[in-house]
Amino acid sequence: MAPALNHPQSVAFIDDAEHRPVNVDAATYYGGGESYTRSRTYSHSHIHGYNPKRAPLFEEDSHMRARRMSHDEKSVTGPRRFLIDVEETIRVVLEQEDTDGDLQISVTDAGPKMMALGTATSNGFKTFDIRGTYMLSNLLQELALARDHNRKRIVLDEARLTENPVDRLSRMIKNSFWHSLTRRIDGDGLEIITADPKNRTGRVQPRIYVPYGEPAMAEYYRKVARDKPHMNLDVQVLPEKNDDPQFVKSLNSKPGLLALAMNEVDDGNGGRTLKGIPFIVPGARFNELYNWDSYFISLGLLVDGQVTMAKGMVDHFIFEIKHYGKILNGSRSYYLCRTQPPFLTDMALQIYNQLDRSDVEANRQWLKRAIQAAIKEYHTIWVAEPRIDPKTGLSRYRPDGLGIPPETEATHFTHILEPYAAKHGISVLEFSDKYNQGILKEPALDEYFLHDRAVRESGHDTTYRFEKRCANLGTIDLQALLYKYEVDIGTAIREVFDDELDLEQDFPLAPFPPSVKAYADAYRESSMSRPQTSDEWFARAEWRKDMIDKYLWNESKNLYFDYDTVTGKQSLYESVTAFWALWAGCASEEQCWKLVSHSLKKFEVLGGLVSGTEESRGKISLDRPNRQWDYPYAWPPHQIMTWVGLERYGYLEESQRLAYRFLYMMTTAFVDFNGVVPEKFDAVKLSHLVDAEYGNQGIDFKMVPREGFGWMNAAYQVGLSFLTMHMRRAVAACTSPEVFFGRAANADIVSAHAPASATDPLDLAMETLNLVTSPI
Repeated sequence: MAPALNHPQSVAFIDDAEHRPVNVDAATYYGGGESYTRSRTYSHSHIHGYNPKRAPLFEEDSHMRARRMSHDEKSVTGPRRFLIDVEETIRVVLEQEDTDGDLQISVTDAGPKMMALGTATSNGFKTFDIRGTYMLSNLLQELALARDHNRKRIVLDEARLTENPVDRLSRMIKNSFWHSLTRRIDGDGLEIITADPKNRTGRVQPRIYVPYGEPAMAEYYRKVARDKPHMNLDVQVLPEKNDDPQFVKSLNSKPGLLALAMNEVDDGNGGRTLKGIPFIVPGARFNELYNWDSYFISLGLLVDGQVTMAKGMVDHFIFEIKHYGKILNGSRSYYLCRTQPPFLTDMALQIYNQLDRSDVEANRQWLKRAIQAAIKEYHTIWVAEPRIDPKTGLSRYRPDGLGIPPETEATHFTHILEPYAAKHGISVLEFSDKYNQGILKEPALDEYFLHDRAVRESGHDTTYRFEKRCANLGTIDLQALLYKYEVDIGTAIREVFDDELDLEQDFPLAPFPPSVKAYADAYRESSMSRPQTSDEWFARAEWRKDMIDKYLWNESKNLYFDYDTVTGKQSLYESVTAFWALWAGCASEEQCWKLVSHSLKKFEVLGGLVSGTEESRGKISLDRPNRQWDYPYAWPPHQIMTWVGLERYGYLEESQRLAYRFLYMMTTAFVDFNGVVPEKFDAVKLSHLVDAEYGNQGIDFKMVPREGFGWMNAAYQVGLSFLTMHMRRAVAACTSPEVFFGRAANADIVSAHAPASATDPLDLAMETLNLVTSPI
């Protein structure tokens, strides 16, 4: 008689032929209890725990195993499943495969890339080999997720290890990454978001600044501080005028988080309380709400159906304009003088078009608040001094501020400060302190930091395009964005608000058209004096388009350039932001044709679009290091804006080709490097292994990627919407653009942008190991 089987308590049996959801989020997949199969038991000892057989070491007999062929016998009972002891298998995988010790399984690891797992139908007695970087890294990720859900023993579907990489990455972004990047500024979320990796003061006390005129919010945070004394939370109320440069500089020694919008909700005890509106942060060292990151993130959220989350981010921007005077670079105290590229109107209109139609009037009122805020921002920030150039009417990135930007690494400006410190015969640290305090005056250094702050406001920090001149430039990207503001505001007033919109906040309206005489006049018309009409805004847009053509379009070079308002000349740095004119719609059909037919090839490389041309960037040396917003780096904003712009003008084929290139580069990195989704890429070498400036965010994780990176996540989801099904399948198979589009079509691109020598870390590692990578 067979021995009696004593099963552990709370055992959940699964039938061998049972079909359960496989490619679902981790909470659904691992949320149940321990699983056992009903199949025959080969060893009674397996019942109370399973210790998998260790795979042979590479040096012994693993190479003697028969190679698995496509015609090998498959299971006739259904999809293959593995019975796995979570902790033990994590140990074995890392010990055998993670040869560089980074807790990731990548193509650069020198392990045998093969492991035997016991099948569930044999209760772990029979084994099956899983092979290759992709399957093993997926195994490590699945084990880490099972551990997160306190699972000791799991039945793992092979389909989760072989999942189509496009589907897997898109699923992880939608179901996991957005959630991990979600923050709230309230009692429940403060401990996570007050942590600031950029704070280099040495003081880590959490601090929150509440704007003037929000007493209920200030009292709420004081109560949080009383209820959670372990946080040691410091609550400060800002003055009514909170962006005075001297005042903002005084906060550098006591940096803190800026309060954002909140909703009033039931407290569960019959009363009312405040609750923070959730939002998405970029990730890694950027653990607060950012401006233009949020626009691109919102596009990804809309693709994934998270309209409420995107709407909440607009609510925060409305709050910032009301209380801080602008949409901030980021929601920390040291950003109070600085904004970033303006995207609010398009962001609001995109969300408005996807709101639930059950309450049309509430939607209309929400859009009204957003448009009113955008009008205030437009008049008080973008067409007001110091950002407006009255002579040309072009707007510039030109923020106020004093001293050295405090959010940079401690040594970031050492090479700039050393000559000044030597001049005064003191150390760089001592000079920095005295310069920041205003004890030492250096006008040339003031000019340098004016441009440096402007670069940070532009979002393109840093690039040789803006070196020592950014605050003087009327850039093509900013003019295109403001043209879009003007068209969007005019369209909303005409289509949604019956061609008349009253402004509820009083602020000075900038003169139109702008001129030196108009800005010399002390009188400014009050915003409360008259309603806004669409004609005025369309006239502003038409005037701006004329100025863009006059100052920024270069007919002989078939490209838009920035205009230096001080020298009175175009700055002939070739930037891919020229294609933002297509996104905004301010280019003529002829200009678009010239951009596509003559200039696109300057920026298109194997992995998509580079930020600027190599020729414009110039030679790189020890004294002139790489800047991360220059060639050969590729960033999601430039890709998305160009995809949308090309599609708008009917160049769908070009748009799809560029999207394919970028998604191919993302997918191969995801497959080869343990699911990585980085901040940026070297698009020429198709590598995320870059070390320009502060490195590449989003790549430092253990075993399983948790967040990706905000706008890179969005680029993937948005990019997939441009691809045909055929293209999506080709990307999933990691089919190179050279192969997919034909080598002849790629010949010019390859020859024009081929690196002089193989210096990519992955290439060098592969040459050393003599390994052939396989995507799946």
